[in-house]
Amino acid sequence: MKGIEAVIFDLDGTLVDSMWIWKKIDIDYLGKRGFNLPDDLQKTIEGMSFTETANYFKERFHLKESIEEIKAEWMKMTKDYYAKKIPLKKGVYPLLLELRNNGIKIGIGTSNDKELVQLVLEKNNIIDFFQSIRTGCEVQKGKPHPDVFLKVADDLGVEPKNCLVFEDTYAGVLAAKRAGMKVFAIADESSFAYKQDISNLADHFIEGFEEIA
Repeated sequence: MKGIEAVIFDLDGTLVDSMWIWKKIDIDYLGKRGFNLPDDLQKTIEGMSFTETANYFKERFHLKESIEEIKAEWMKMTKDYYAKKIPLKKGVYPLLLELRNNGIKIGIGTSNDKELVQLVLEKNNIIDFFQSIRTGCEVQKGKPHPDVFLKVADDLGVEPKNCLVFEDTYAGVLAAKRAGMKVFAIADESSFAYKQDISNLADHFIEGFEEIA
């Protein structure tokens, strides 16, 4: 943590155990329209913002719904999960306490929808830890582009080189590296297939927050 003035977290798969939900949503959403889940879909959309993902679905599957209608249906399918059923990953709360007690600024840079982010943070009683919460829909390009992490750093008033990012996906780690930030990758079941690639790209790889909290 030497020289680190701010820590920026990804949300899904990093702070909260939620990546499994999105695969289920994709299966159910596409299944209603007569499609099976393509093997390459999860990796292809990794890091895309909510809006970018909706655009991708519309083009790839030739959906008749508008972008806003696609997003609204996803929101309806996921809202109850984020409001009631998604837990923090082990070790998150002690780490947030430690960071705050040591005067480290804390932010979130996520590809998820802002409403879902707020729901799950409030449900788990951690929303007050964060001085900045930004989504991929609030910047020009989602991950693996660095935009969302740079936006959070700007909000916090901290130079990118003095930021540490926690991420679980390859696209997220790459986005943070492109932002000029230090990156700790954290293991998540959804990205086990790319664990070695993620580990090679990150500055450090951890199996869980207990290793550092």
